Amino acid sequence: MHSVSEKLRRFSELSGRLIAWLTLPMVLGTFVVVVLRYVFDLGWIWMQESIIWMHAAVFMLAAAYTLNRDEHVRVDVIYRGMRPERKALVNLAGTVLFLLPMAVFLVVTSFDYVAVSWQIGESSREAGGLPFPFVPLLKTVIPVTALMLIAQGVAGALDDALVLAGKAPPREPVGAPDGEGP
Repeated sequence: MHSVSEKLRRFSELSGRLIAWLTLPMVLGTFVVVVLRYVFDLGWIWMQESIIWMHAAVFMLAAAYTLNRDEHVRVDVIYRGMRPERKALVNLAGTVLFLLPMAVFLVVTSFDYVAVSWQIGESSREAGGLPFPFVPLLKTVIPVTALMLIAQGVAGALDDALVLAGKAPPREPVGAPDGEGP
């Protein structure tokens, strides 16, 4: 179980690091849009849309990476003071009861939405917006995000089950400095 979990975690880590590179063209694109708009009084809808869509892709595709690093939003007034075994139980329950069902729901419900977009060759609704295949590509990110969350959820659930069974020590968050939690 541990090797499966480790492979899934490495995938989340690698994908997150790669996806983070989309922020560079987003920043540069935003700079170009601002300069063109306010210095040269020019603007292209496709360029503005591409920045918005890269932003959406970064947020969606980095969700599993964020979960892997235990940096997702959590109200941890009670959680913070729990023993590691209790935290593992809370995490396992949250994964099984909320994360996995929500991610499966996203995959199932987004399938037709994405398929129709590809079938009709959907392009931007805006005149001068991004042409086909950019809209279907962005919509494809929705089930891909859900599948990545499922993979990371399974990795976390396996780790939590090992902690609860006493077969592995509690896992420290990846981004924690000096072994401290968030």
